[in-house]
Amino acid sequence: MMAVQRTRPLLLLLLLTLLGLGLVQPSYAQDRMHQRFLRQHVHPQETGGDDSYCNLMMQRRRMTVNHCKRFNTFIHEDIWNIRSICSTTNIQCKNGRMNCHEGVVKVTDCRETGSSKVPNCRYRAMASTRRVVIACEGDPEVPVHFDA
Repeated sequence: MMAVQRTRPLLLLLLLTLLGLGLVQPSYAQDRMHQRFLRQHVHPQETGGDDSYCNLMMQRRRMTVNHCKRFNTFIHEDIWNIRSICSTTNIQCKNGRMNCHEGVVKVTDCRETGSSKVPNCRYRAMASTRRVVIACEGDPEVPVHFDA
């Protein structure tokens, strides 16, 4: 009986530690996805627009390391404007989840030419102001995926 009483605090501590680890993992994964979203899609200082912009940014943002990423969109708004999209009405994402939101922002779409090879990936640029769809997660919600 005495041994059970001594191990009870250790079991409680173990249980709390495991619960704590379970709570930490989703926020770490969410932060990683948010940082990836920022690296791949956010460039508030520029307006983009031409092929040389896409060629340079796709390389700088490490999207041409192992293969030429076929398509990418850079958003030319500050992160607070992009995060505000997360507070709009939820809509369905391409994967069926209901954590997507839409807004209108300035963008540069970079499309791989189809004939380029790593490490010399080449892109065509198209600058516009258009509707985008982003997935958001967390509390507070932050963008984690560019859906359309």
